[in-house]
Amino acid sequence: MALNIRTVFLYVSASIVFLASVHHLLIPTASISSDRLRSPSFNPQLYIPNPRFRPYVDNNLIIHEQEQEHGAVTPISTSDSGIAHEESTNRIGFSADGTIQYEPQIPHGQSISIEIEGTVLSNTTITSHVDEADSKNDSLFVYSNSSPSVTNVSILFPSWEALLIVPSEFGDDRNNITSYFCLFDTNEISPARFSGTLTYPDRNTFTCQLPKRIRRRLPFRQPMLTKTPNQDQMKSNPSQWQSSELLRWNFIVYNIIETENDIVLFAKGINNRQGLNRSPTEFKCLFGDDTVNGVTTSVTSSVQEVFRCQRPDLTAFSQNPVIASLLILQTNQVVPSIAFYAPQRKIAIPSANKSLLCACTMVYNVAKFLKEWVMYHSKIGVDKFILYDNGSDDDLDKTVNLLKSKGYDIETRFWLWPKTQEAGFSHAALLAKNSCQWMMYIDIDEFIYSPLWASSPPSKLLLPSLLPSHPYSQIMIRCLEFGPSNLKTHPSMGVTQGYTCRKEMENRHKSIVLLDAIDESLINVIHHFKLKEGYASTKVHPDTVVVNHYKFQAWPEFKAKFRRRVSAYVVDWTRSVNLQSNDRTPGLGYRAVEPEGWAERFCEVYDHRLKDLTRRWFGRRDERMVFRMDWQK
Repeated sequence: MALNIRTVFLYVSASIVFLASVHHLLIPTASISSDRLRSPSFNPQLYIPNPRFRPYVDNNLIIHEQEQEHGAVTPISTSDSGIAHEESTNRIGFSADGTIQYEPQIPHGQSISIEIEGTVLSNTTITSHVDEADSKNDSLFVYSNSSPSVTNVSILFPSWEALLIVPSEFGDDRNNITSYFCLFDTNEISPARFSGTLTYPDRNTFTCQLPKRIRRRLPFRQPMLTKTPNQDQMKSNPSQWQSSELLRWNFIVYNIIETENDIVLFAKGINNRQGLNRSPTEFKCLFGDDTVNGVTTSVTSSVQEVFRCQRPDLTAFSQNPVIASLLILQTNQVVPSIAFYAPQRKIAIPSANKSLLCACTMVYNVAKFLKEWVMYHSKIGVDKFILYDNGSDDDLDKTVNLLKSKGYDIETRFWLWPKTQEAGFSHAALLAKNSCQWMMYIDIDEFIYSPLWASSPPSKLLLPSLLPSHPYSQIMIRCLEFGPSNLKTHPSMGVTQGYTCRKEMENRHKSIVLLDAIDESLINVIHHFKLKEGYASTKVHPDTVVVNHYKFQAWPEFKAKFRRRVSAYVVDWTRSVNLQSNDRTPGLGYRAVEPEGWAERFCEVYDHRLKDLTRRWFGRRDERMVFRMDWQK
């Protein structure tokens, strides 16, 4: 019996030693200790793995070496590491703290470029160490030229994306996206992309992906934003390391508006289900860092993501702005916030020259669609366009500026927040009241069309002529859903020219609403609002006006749309839930994989009416006698 126990003990001990050795070999890095992070010598070093170890190492993995005198790192010979030479001239070795080094044989001083699995290293310093005893023993080290990081606040977005919010003086480098990185507490990095600027106070935002290994580690820690200028290596500033947890997007106050009478906060994670809103008596609005030193006011309305608060008296505060949040009374819990408040010296007053009709939509990477949508709706009576940009990276600003130079009135608002279409429309209804009378809420792939216009010339009076009179203050317009119409790619002449086959039945409706008639709660569902007492909505017959919804486009376009659902109350197509929902595409399921016969789907009625109309209004032959639409220029 004693022999058996001794045998089992020996087997277990040998297994532990073997597993530890394998772990040490395959995962050569360890988390940075807090003491290490605070060390003045802390410096990220990019790790280039030997091909034999590549399957076991993340693309973004970095190792950290204790710097020697003058910042050099002493190479380790393979004979000391206990690892045999490979047939190639490359060598690997372990340093005293367990990190691994890659030592290719290269001529000293030779200029080389390095690529890691398709990603070219930029803003790096490459040094070659020469062993005096053996001039052929060169060792390659690649350093990130990191400048001091800046204080930031980070939020974990869906799809494992981190949003970093930093002071505005940390430059706007949208044209040099390789100059910033997110550095995580696990020694890993990922590229950071400039996303836009939050206003009041001005703060720049960057987004980066969480490396896969970090996604399995709890809690998720906020990364540092690090700049890598093309200059000599700079020492990191450990005192600025952010060790707090990432804020979660599903529970946060993210925006604020001051009106003439109250304060409006926009918050995620309070009213999570459509039609189920918590009582405003369950909350207080909090202005300040905590409940002891802050100022609280009553919440007068709690609907969807919109919370209206009484105005605070901030005379006791010595400086502005102050953070604004919600206090949950039952648990005495303060909702995390990135919204700041300071009383405005002057509240905007309604303009005497309000635009009669404006259009509001939420956009993401729609630069190639925008000109057609703006030019068409401007021709029939829309005076002003308000775009809520959901984080576009397709040079949308360039297209907007081009349209502005041609005289179109377009305003772009930075609105990075995921799945907040209803909140964005509420936001627009508040801010646009001083400059617009009526607001049209439609998407960028939707075009309002009336069969009555078939033989009419274009006119700014066409859409305004459809607006109702009191008490009707919102018109509901039915949608016709168009299919791919046998197209494989985006039609070069525009969606109105390319997609001409649709489903027979009308579906849902979009709205044009009088802003002064919208209920104080700002509640809206799929493009239409609840109205104040004394006002009413009316549905318009499809023989009078419809919305051509170019919903099911060529597969590459639809696939991009598949991955970004902006409505908070619409099913996420990428989740395997509620597969019979009307929000889902019939036969598509929940994976962005092109179904067989996609190009021929949803074709029940050929409808050329808007195609013919827009060809007549916008079609021209250029100097080479090629027929083109005005938006193709």
